[in-house]
Amino acid sequence: MLLLGSRLIHTPVMSLQTGAKLATTAKPVIDPSTLHILAYEVEGDLLTTRPSFIRTLDIREYGRLGMIVNSSDEFVGIDDIIKLKKIYDLQFALIGLPVIDEHTRRLGKVSDYTVETGSYIIQQLSIRRGFLKGITDTGVLVHRSQIIEINDQAIIVKSPKITVDAPVTNAVRGEFVNPFRGTTPRPAPETQKP
Repeated sequence: MLLLGSRLIHTPVMSLQTGAKLATTAKPVIDPSTLHILAYEVEGDLLTTRPSFIRTLDIREYGRLGMIVNSSDEFVGIDDIIKLKKIYDLQFALIGLPVIDEHTRRLGKVSDYTVETGSYIIQQLSIRRGFLKGITDTGVLVHRSQIIEINDQAIIVKSPKITVDAPVTNAVRGEFVNPFRGTTPRPAPETQKP
């Protein structure tokens, strides 16, 4: 299922064992090299360590109740998983990151993203244009296959290539024939049989 990333923030984390709400998601931990959400930092009164995380591998499913996990044993601390600590220490924030094309033209900033909830891999970025372009333009969607590079300053994407096989301006109006308005005889109307 594809969902907006903003919809997965402040989502309840529910226990399959007890049916109770264990915590609420606060922010994602995103690996910038793969755009994979490794975990969500969680908040709640029942948590014993701070900060606590729920790995996306431990989420059984996402539904109308929220993220469902087996039990509170699925929560991990920052020092429990080495890879998670390395990515968390990067403090990578996707929202608000500028997006430019390969010719260094500024496209806007990331306002949201689309996540596939089976793998928790980010599939598309929603780009909000600047103020002046935002008046006439609603925004841009960038698929993950268009991304060339992600660094601390910006996301660099492929620019669209526009190819024109034949110029449209050379078309002459008289060359087009409307098949419904021609000199061909029209069929006779059907007559009713008595």
